Order: sequence, then structure tokens, then C-alpha cells
Amino acid sequence: MADPKEDPFLDDVDALEEAEAAAYEAELEEDDAPHAIVDAIIEERDQLKDQLLRTLAESENVRKRAERDRREAEHYGSSKMSRDLLPVYDNLRRALDVVDDAQREVAGGVIEGVELTLRELLSVFSKHGITPVAPENGDVFDPQIHQAMFEAPVPGTKAGEIIQVMAEGFMLHDRLLRPAQVGVSSTPAG
Repeated sequence: MADPKEDPFLDDVDALEEAEAAAYEAELEEDDAPHAIVDAIIEERDQLKDQLLRTLAESENVRKRAERDRREAEHYGSSKMSRDLLPVYDNLRRALDVVDDAQREVAGGVIEGVELTLRELLSVFSKHGITPVAPENGDVFDPQIHQAMFEAPVPGTKAGEIIQVMAEGFMLHDRLLRPAQVGVSSTPAG
């Protein structure tokens, strides 16, 4: 009997099996090729979708930020000019504070004109969201809206009470334009 290792028929069978295996693997690779293309397309789609969503979110954030900036500019854009007008208010107020009855008799028309000008200025302030911060003597000092110009021990007062108002403060909508300038009582000397 012939040695099976040397049988040419078996060599042909082995070669045939190897050829069939190679053909099968080639066929599998060809079948995987469309799947690989589809997988690549799906991955690219997912990346583009993610990029689109991020871009949409960013553009929405930019829109909201621009809207907020526009509102702030509308509300607070006039703060510099408003601050510049506060000394005009202070001077008109001081002029009226020193008027006595004798001066009213002599220059009544002028004083009335100053009063009307002050009222008109307050009306314009109000129209643009500027409101006075007018503390009274005895009010409690609030560092958020008051500026302490001095501190003094005054009998009959509590520490932190306003004892003198030197200048009114002003708010521009919900922001402090200028704090009210006040004198504050310190703990009375015992």
C-alpha cells in the first residue's frame, strides 16, 4: 500500500480545501465591504449630527446673549449721561434749600422757575428709570445704597442710624447710579 503522505490525490484534496477556504474568506470580505461602507456612513452621519446640534446650541446661545446685551444697553446705556446730570439736580436742590421768605418776595418768579426746572428734571429722570434714594434722619444705614461720609457719636441715637443727609442717591432701574451721601451715628460715648 502506498504511503498516504505521498498520495498525490490527497495533495489535490488539501489544495482544493485551501482554495475553497480562501474563496470563502474572499467572499466574506466582499460581503463585509458593504457593511464597512454602511458603518462608515453611519459614523459620519452621527458626527455631522453632533456637529449640527452643537452649532445650533451655540447659535441659540449667541442669540440669547445678544438679546440680553440689547436689553442692558437699552436700560443702562444712559448711565454715563445720567451721572453727568446728577450735579445739575444737586445744584437746583441746593439753590431751593437756601431760599427764605424774603428772597421769595423779591425773586418769586425766578425761584418758581427753578422749582419747575427741578420738577421737569425729576420727571425726565422718572421717564428713563432713574429714581431717587432719599433717606431720612433716623433711617438705618444700608451700605448697598448709602455712602457714609462721616461717623459721629450723637446722644439719643443708635449706632448705624443716619444722622444727616448730604446728598440724595439715585437708582437706574435696579442698579445704583449714585449712593446717598450720609452721616452715620457711631456707638454713643458712654
